[in-house]
Amino acid sequence: MIKFLNTWMSTLSYRMVRYEREADPADELFTGPVIFVFWHEYIPFPIYTRPHCRLAMLLSQHQDAEILSHVAHFAGLEAVRGSTSRGGTAALRELIDRGSGMSLAITPDGPRGPRRQLAQGAVYLSSRLQIPIVAIGIGYDRPWRNHSSWDKFAIPRPFSRCRAVLGPRMQIAADLDRTQIESERVRIESQLNQLTTLAEDWADSKIEMQGSEKLFRSPPRSDKTSRVQQPNQPT
Repeated sequence: MIKFLNTWMSTLSYRMVRYEREADPADELFTGPVIFVFWHEYIPFPIYTRPHCRLAMLLSQHQDAEILSHVAHFAGLEAVRGSTSRGGTAALRELIDRGSGMSLAITPDGPRGPRRQLAQGAVYLSSRLQIPIVAIGIGYDRPWRNHSSWDKFAIPRPFSRCRAVLGPRMQIAADLDRTQIESERVRIESQLNQLTTLAEDWADSKIEMQGSEKLFRSPPRSDKTSRVQQPNQPT
């Protein structure tokens, strides 16, 4: 399964726009930890492109996440099993413990949706841990989609385009009440949807993005050299 995923994903053409180099865990200028959020339908993207980056991923306890847990492990990522509906409290506590030195990756509409609606967990964690949130918009060129799944899971076509937009760090104030958490939830959901639409339109060649870079997989942790090509270098 791991070899198949790597082979499949390696055929794609990757480009990315970053609002901040310091928000990219593969960049030598990265300053973390942070909480990365992206939609569930694109979950293979960060597993493939950002292995060995001191990331802990929140994955559901449902059977359909078992394979993803093994894939994340072999990619050098840690997995925390739980969700807002099942094992949520224990998962949040474990993420809080790990967040002191490790960045977190969350699909905030998983594991059962509603699709592209951000749950409050990421906002709560950011406020509690006082580490910023970074939204990642992801898009494939005319992907196949599983329309029987709640998230319309996206499967990239081999040798097609993959585009990503890495948003700026968003700092959440400490000790928010429920009303404030909901306000922040709406703000971050709006930004994540905007970035996702940008990435999808870019992948479909509907728009062009200034300052784009060729995106490489991150190296193992022992290799400190950034694999994200800078805009002034030829691609």
